[in-house]
Parts: sequence; C-alpha cells; structure tokens
Amino acid sequence: MTGLLYALASFGVFALVAGVVLAIAQKVFHVDGDPMVEKIDALLPQTQCGQCGYPGCKPYSEAVASSQAEVNHCVPGGERVMLQIADLMGVEPKELEAEAAAPMLAFVREDECIGCTLCIKACPVDAIIGAPKQYHTVIADHCTGCTLCVEPCPVDCIDMLVKPELIEHWSWPLPDTKRAQQGHERRDHHASHA
Repeated sequence: MTGLLYALASFGVFALVAGVVLAIAQKVFHVDGDPMVEKIDALLPQTQCGQCGYPGCKPYSEAVASSQAEVNHCVPGGERVMLQIADLMGVEPKELEAEAAAPMLAFVREDECIGCTLCIKACPVDAIIGAPKQYHTVIADHCTGCTLCVEPCPVDCIDMLVKPELIEHWSWPLPDTKRAQQGHERRDHHASHA
C-alpha cells in the first residue's frame, strides 16, 4: 500500500513540476501574432473559399502582410475590401483580379443526392448538413457560394444559384469613384470662383 502511495505522490510531484516548466516556457517563448495580419484578416469576408489562391482568409492575409500576394485577389470582397486593404497597407489600389459576380448559393437536388458526404467534407464553412446515405441540404445563411462542394459531388446534384438579396443583407451600393471625384472637383472649382 505504501508503494502505491509513493507512486501517486511521485506522479503528483512530477505533474506539478511539468506544469510549472510549461507555464514558464509559455511566458519565455510566447510569440505575438503580426497585428497587420490580424487587421487584414478582419477586413476579409471570411468565406474561406480559396478563390484568392490560398486555402483561406488567414493564409491570404499573411501573404498580403508579408508582400507575397497583392491586395486584389479577394473575389468575394470585391473592390470595397481591396480598397480597404490597400489603404491599410499604404499601397496603391490595383485592378481587381476577377470581376465581382452576383453572390451565389449552393443548392442540393435532394432527390438525386446519394448521401456520399463528399460535399460536406469539401465545405469550408460547414454550410451543408446530412448524414451518410441520407439526403444533404445547404444552410443558406451559412453558404458563401465558394463552389468548392460542386467538384467532389459524384452525381452532379449541386447547383449554384444566384443568392436572393434579402433586406437583412442589403446595403447601399458604393458610389462610382470617378463620378464622385469629378463632383468634388466641380465643387472645388465653383468654390474658388465664388
């Protein structure tokens, strides 16, 4: 019995020492994240769609912060996000790499779905629900329209539809920057002659 108590006490002391060593190591070797990466990542839409050539928004923000990628690769973010990132980085805005398209939404034709779960595994935002050998469906509020679920579907039962614009998601369109700039120039011209 004393051998068991001795073993338990030894294990307890070892766990305590290991905990103290790990706590000290965490303080000594702590590495702060790059604040620029965090700021860029906060501007991105978090669709994790991979259209920028990176596996998600965080890796793309790391590449932009380290000047390994341009500010114009985020297709879902479009011009608005590109201008915000360029302003944050203090660089010149670039032409968008791809035209912004209407927001899309995946739709599973349930009567054709075989329940293989390949689309679930491919979805980066967990917007598809279902079980093996059961119908699958898309949670519309979570779907980012990245199209990553379409390719793995062996029976081609996923369609990409234009996402209906709901009042909850509607916002005023951005003004035409050239037209707005010309308006400012006209006002400045009239003010200087007054």
